[in-house]
Amino acid sequence: MIEIKKESENNYLVLSVEGEVDASSSIHLDKAIREAFDDGNKQILIDCTNLNYISSAGLGVFMSYIEEINQNAINFMLFGLTEKVLKVFGILGLDQLLNIKEDKEAAVAELNGV
Repeated sequence: MIEIKKESENNYLVLSVEGEVDASSSIHLDKAIREAFDDGNKQILIDCTNLNYISSAGLGVFMSYIEEINQNAINFMLFGLTEKVLKVFGILGLDQLLNIKEDKEAAVAELNGV
């Protein structure tokens, strides 16, 4: 089960992902990210503080946007990953391809050039 909350703050969009992202729920994550891009958001933060589990299907969603993020100069950051979830990103090398920060403060600081 997954729940995604969308919240605009200052000059960026926060997508808060809660629960588990598996094969059946990854389509909801994909839809939320696609809508954020289609709405013209150039600064997107993914709050993974309450993300308990991510499968290869969920990781595939993030992988499918890497080229688009780079081509369109979108500031796309994930933050708040648990050690277990971060390890999964690291095994596949996604921690090298995606901008991952420890917490929201670090992500916002980078957005603001601090």
